[in-house]
Amino acid sequence: MTKYTIGLDYGSDSVRSLIVNTENGKELASVVFEYPRWKDGKYCNALNNQFRQHPKDYLEGLEYTIVEALKQCPEGVAENVVGISVDTTGSTPVAVDEKGTPLALTPGFEENPNAMFVLWKDHTAVKEAVQINELAKKWDVDFTKFEGGIYSSEWFWAKLLHVIREDAGVYRAAYSWVEHCDWISAVLTGDTNPKTLKRSRCAAGHKAMWHEAFGGLPAEEFLVELDPLLSGLKDRLYKETFTCDVAAGKLSAEWAEKLGLSTDVVIGVGAFDAHLGAVGAEIEPYYLSKVMGTSTCDMLIAPMEEVGDKFINGICGQVDGSIIPGMMGLEAGQSAFGDIYAWFKRLLEWPLKNILAESELIDEATKQKLIEETSYKIIAKLSIEAEKIPIAESGIVALDWMNGRRTPDANQALKGAITGLNLGSDAPRIFRALVEATAFGSKAINDRFIAEGVRIDGVIALGGVAKKSKLVMQIIADVLDMPIKVARSEQACALGTAMAAAVASGVYSNIAEAQKNMGSGIEMEYHPIPENVEKYKMLYEDYKNLGSFIENQV
Repeated sequence: MTKYTIGLDYGSDSVRSLIVNTENGKELASVVFEYPRWKDGKYCNALNNQFRQHPKDYLEGLEYTIVEALKQCPEGVAENVVGISVDTTGSTPVAVDEKGTPLALTPGFEENPNAMFVLWKDHTAVKEAVQINELAKKWDVDFTKFEGGIYSSEWFWAKLLHVIREDAGVYRAAYSWVEHCDWISAVLTGDTNPKTLKRSRCAAGHKAMWHEAFGGLPAEEFLVELDPLLSGLKDRLYKETFTCDVAAGKLSAEWAEKLGLSTDVVIGVGAFDAHLGAVGAEIEPYYLSKVMGTSTCDMLIAPMEEVGDKFINGICGQVDGSIIPGMMGLEAGQSAFGDIYAWFKRLLEWPLKNILAESELIDEATKQKLIEETSYKIIAKLSIEAEKIPIAESGIVALDWMNGRRTPDANQALKGAITGLNLGSDAPRIFRALVEATAFGSKAINDRFIAEGVRIDGVIALGGVAKKSKLVMQIIADVLDMPIKVARSEQACALGTAMAAAVASGVYSNIAEAQKNMGSGIEMEYHPIPENVEKYKMLYEDYKNLGSFIENQV
């Protein structure tokens, strides 16, 4: 009997369910659910870098996408689904009660953003991250050393500390804290008890300073010194973590009935989207897997015997088994990538939504169609015009730190910048400079890996930007001076998650075997253009000089 698995992929804006044939990787059905509360802008304040998501968005999306995807499949598929695994953004933690229920699902906290999931790109905890770094450098053990030596406001301890300092009610009600990828898997198994649910090695190692060398999480004394509010919390968290090839349990009767599946379905331990995206893109040792979406996550694996004794400074962690069990998983990335293009698009949309929308010269239906059509075409038209502009012709140089800097050397207090403007600087020229800035940010990451003694043999790209923008991909290939392969699957993260489910459920014995049978291969490849490479070397120096200047102003 053919067996199927489901990859459940939680992104920043939506969740997707992908149903995959484990024999050959054929993708049978895929359904997307946009988070309605998030789409309405609820619980967020971009000016204060606050981005929160309600657990109801996640639960509604879980049920809708799987049920609707199964409806698209041939008869008999549901009966032969053997596994479900989950990937999510991260670090995206939430305060929970003793039963493991997010506080936003309990009376009195329904509309409280502090009782909701703190999305990865929430940067309200910059102060807390600074304090963690300062204390870690004075402590006898540096608990940040496996996380690039710099703790980020995007990560677990900084976020929860900020919330409990800000909100006494949440502090009193919170028994424990759980990452998004751990909670969804736990919900599906029916065991959300914070002390018994299986915790992701990927999430704990990269974002919560968990390491076997420490005996788990940072020492109680360290946490209490950081803030007495953390006293006792460690005992209500976890000691053991698990890789994505491990079963978290089986589908509960409640969720089996909701989804129309069997209680024999195995639920895999969750992980982060970029890590399982690397699996779906068939990552191999020393190939950088670039997940290119609203932000980027750059994943690299290497044999433990070759890099296990190295400490890579300024990245987002090095964790045994966080991507491929048995391999060292290394993570880096940019806090904003596609988000920068979306920001510029919103700037250009301002007169559409604030002037044209109020016009009385045309009827309402035509007005809305004009606004939608124009908005939809902005990035595509900018790309066409930007491609015609010679490299360095405009004199414009930009920084890609619009949402802070993730790597190298995390600093979420940094801001973006655009210099070299004059009265001839038009939208396509500024857009091209922004694209170049994101490419330079990518090169800074590559340079750091290489400087720290980790070679990069090639690049595999996946995600929305990689599939949609030839301009962006060619510029990155030129700046990196490396060929870039683009993964064929439109949904590499969900596909990698389905692969993990195939291993957790026993269809395959390891991730490599699942990749071999379920992988979709490479769709196309971008090659650097030699004359562009040389021009970008000079422009990259301008980028670094601008970065140094801006950083010195903070």
